[in-house]
Amino acid sequence: MPLKPRYFGAVMSAMVTPFDAQGKLDLDAAQRLARWLAERGNDGLVIAATTGEGGTLSDAERRDLVRAVSEAVTIPVVAGTGSNDTRHSIELTREAEGLGAAGVIVVAPYYSRPPQAGIEAHFRAVAAATRLPVMLYDVPLRTGRRVAEDVLLRLFREVPNILAFKDATADPPAAAALVAQAGAHFDLYSGDDTYTLPLLAMGAVGVVGTTTHWTGPQFQRMIAAFQRGDVDGARAIQARLIESFRFVNSDEAVFSMAIKAMLRTLDMPVGDCRLPLPPALAGVEERARAVWDKLNTAG
Repeated sequence: MPLKPRYFGAVMSAMVTPFDAQGKLDLDAAQRLARWLAERGNDGLVIAATTGEGGTLSDAERRDLVRAVSEAVTIPVVAGTGSNDTRHSIELTREAEGLGAAGVIVVAPYYSRPPQAGIEAHFRAVAAATRLPVMLYDVPLRTGRRVAEDVLLRLFREVPNILAFKDATADPPAAAALVAQAGAHFDLYSGDDTYTLPLLAMGAVGVVGTTTHWTGPQFQRMIAAFQRGDVDGARAIQARLIESFRFVNSDEAVFSMAIKAMLRTLDMPVGDCRLPLPPALAGVEERARAVWDKLNTAG
C-alpha cells in the first residue's frame, strides 16, 4: 500500500525568496507568493533553503521571512536552518520555533566535507535544539559528501523528532533500502522533481520540488494516480512534466533563476536572484512561456 505523508503534506515547493528592484527582501511579495502557491496545489512550503537562496540571507532577513510566510498561510511552513556551522544551525533552528514554523529542514554540512561521525553529530545537535519536526536533506552534488545509510538509519530510529528526509541523491535503490529498514520512523520525500515517480515506487510520500511553483496541480494528480494504482496514468503525467524539469535546470538558468523567470511570465514577479546567481539571460522568459503554454495545453 502506498505511504502517505504524516507531517507536511505530499506536494511542497522549495519556495524562492522575493527581492525588490534594489535587491532587498520583499516580505509583501513573499506573502503573496506563499498564498498563491497554497492555492495552486501546494500542501506545504520550504523557505529560506537552497532554492530560497538561504545562503544570501542575513539572520534578520531569515527571521522576518519565516515569520511573514508563516503568518500568510495555513499550510505547513518548513524553515531552512542548515549550514556548515553547527552552532549557527542550532541558533537558526531555535529561532524558527518561535516564529511560527511547522518544522525545519537541515541540509548535510557542506563544503568542509566532514566525516560521517561529524555529519551525524551535526544532525543530532540541531535536532536536540528544537521540539519541531526535522527534515534531513541529503544533496551530495551540492554538499560534497553523501550521508551514509547507517548514519541515516540511526538518526531515524534514535532521534524522535527527525521525521522526514528530502532525498536528492538520485539513487532510488538506496531510498528503497532506507524505507525497508526504517520506513515507520520517517517520511521520504523526493528532493529532485525528476525522481518523484521512481521514489514513489520506492516508498516516498511526496516531493519537495522546484517546478512545483507552477506544476503543483499536476504533481497532485500524479501522486493520486500512483496511490490508487493507476501507474500508467501517473507515467503519462510525468511525461508531460519533462519540459518543466528540463527548463528549471539548464545552462541558461538554474533553479531559482528559472523559477523566478517563470513566475514573471505568470504575473507573479518576485525580482531577480542575489549574486552569485545573476539575472536570467535573454530568452529565458520566452522559453518559460513556451513551457507553460505546452503544459497548460497538455492539461
